[in-house]
Formats: sequence, structure tokens, C-alpha cells
Amino acid sequence: MKISQRLLHDILSGALDSGQHISAQQVADRYGVSRTPVREALVNLEQQDVLVRQENRGYFVADKLPQTIKDQLAATDDAETSDYQRLAHDWLTNEIAEEVTEQALRQRYGWTKAKVGELLVRAAREGWAERKEGYGWRFLPVAKTPEAFDEIYRFRLAIEPAAMLEPSFELDRKVLDEQRRIQEGMLEIDMDVAHGQSLLENGSLFHEEIIKLSGNPFFLMALQRVNRMRRLMEYRAEINRERLVEQCTEHLEILSLLERGNIVDASYRMRQHLSGALKRKSPLTWSWAADATGSER
Repeated sequence: MKISQRLLHDILSGALDSGQHISAQQVADRYGVSRTPVREALVNLEQQDVLVRQENRGYFVADKLPQTIKDQLAATDDAETSDYQRLAHDWLTNEIAEEVTEQALRQRYGWTKAKVGELLVRAAREGWAERKEGYGWRFLPVAKTPEAFDEIYRFRLAIEPAAMLEPSFELDRKVLDEQRRIQEGMLEIDMDVAHGQSLLENGSLFHEEIIKLSGNPFFLMALQRVNRMRRLMEYRAEINRERLVEQCTEHLEILSLLERGNIVDASYRMRQHLSGALKRKSPLTWSWAADATGSER
């Protein structure tokens, strides 16, 4: 996905707010890329009236996005998401081998060299593929089964509330304010143009920023790893307005408790939040597994 598209998704999902300052270095750090393609993306988005450039101050998110931009982005996303989900589905259902070449994928799907490259780079960025030394690609372990998905959530239930009770846990008002801004922004987005990937990333970011406050890097490392492993299964869940409101409301409740210094209560609310998410999502994963088994017969 192009840098300009990723920026648009972050704006539409509430991760980047209207009027917010956008620097090339900030975006490069955010996406793990060099500043050269970022600068090109910023110029491109300025030309499309998504960003406003102020002399000697840099770029800022426009107060209102052109409707044509939203329509174009939705059309582009539909095409890209379809191909990406097809690749992900085939990996989840063991239809493709663990190690593959770009040529093999081109022959299997009829995609261009550029398309295969884009999809593999995206898969690598999202943690379920890596380039092999020398030649070819390797798909990495993910939560492919409902049992694994349940185990990940039970693991999160064990570590996330506990991390908030660490002796080294320390509140950071800046982090809490930023997460509140993102969560409240998500409640105001237009679901017709919202991108599932960005919404999921915002949700993961909330949990990773909170666990980071524990001061124990091993909690964060563990959560980041399991978040990558569950990502593909999460993509299969349709994100609707009701689910989004419930998730963001619970995140905001946790933030409110932390802002008041009620860390023990916030830890308990985090456990309730994760337990509720498991109860909602587990039946979906078992349903997908049953459908996949039925289609193989």
C-alpha cells in the first residue's frame, strides 16, 4: 500500500486528526520507511487538498477531505483488499506452501510482478511473511485455528491486566491524551470509508501503549508478537458500527480510570474488556473453521 494511502487511512480512522501537524520524519518513523517516499506522498496529498502546507511550518491535515478522495480511496481499497485477503485466506487454509517464490505466486493467481511484490511487502509489514536469504519468501506462523485464536486471547487475559499492576507501571498523561483522542476520533468516523486495517491497528496500538506503561519491555514484546499472529483472523471479522462503538467505549472507560489514578480498577476493567472480546469473537472463528472443513469435503 502506498504511503499516501496509509496516511489517508490514518486520517479517516481518527489516528491523525484534522489540523494536526504532519512531518516527513514523523511519518517515516510511523511506517518504518525512508523520508524520500514520504516527501513525495506529502506533496501528492497537498495537491489533492488532503494536506495544507504552511510556509515555514510544514504540512497539516485539512479540516475537511474532498468527497472525491474518499470515493477513489474506497475503490482502490476494494481491489487491493480482495487480492490481499485471497492470499491470506489461502495461507490460513494451507492452500499455499510455507515457502514460495514470487514467480510461483504470479502463476497461481495471474497477478503482475508489481502486484505480487506489493502484497508480499504488506504481508511482511503486518508480520506474517518474510523474505528468505537469497531467494524466495517464507510465510510465518499465525493463528490459523480457532483453538490458537482462543489461546492468544487467554494469554492476553493473563498478561495485560497483570502488566498494569507492575511496580514499575507509571502513568504518562501524554500517552493517555493521545489514545483518548484516537478512540474518540474513531467514534466519529464514516464507516463507509473506514478501512478495517487502520481500525484494527488503532485497537492494537491502544493495548500496546497501555502495556508499555508497565516499564517491563517483555510484556510489550509478547503482546506485539501475539497481535501480529492474530491479525489475519481478525481481518475476517466484519467491523460494524456496533462493534466499533463497544470497543472504543470500553477503551475510553479504561482511560478514564487511569486518568483518575485508579490503576487497580483499570486492570480489572481491562480483564473484563478482553474477556468480552473473546466471548464475541470466539464463535466467529469456530464458525469459519467449520465452514472451511465443510468446503474441503
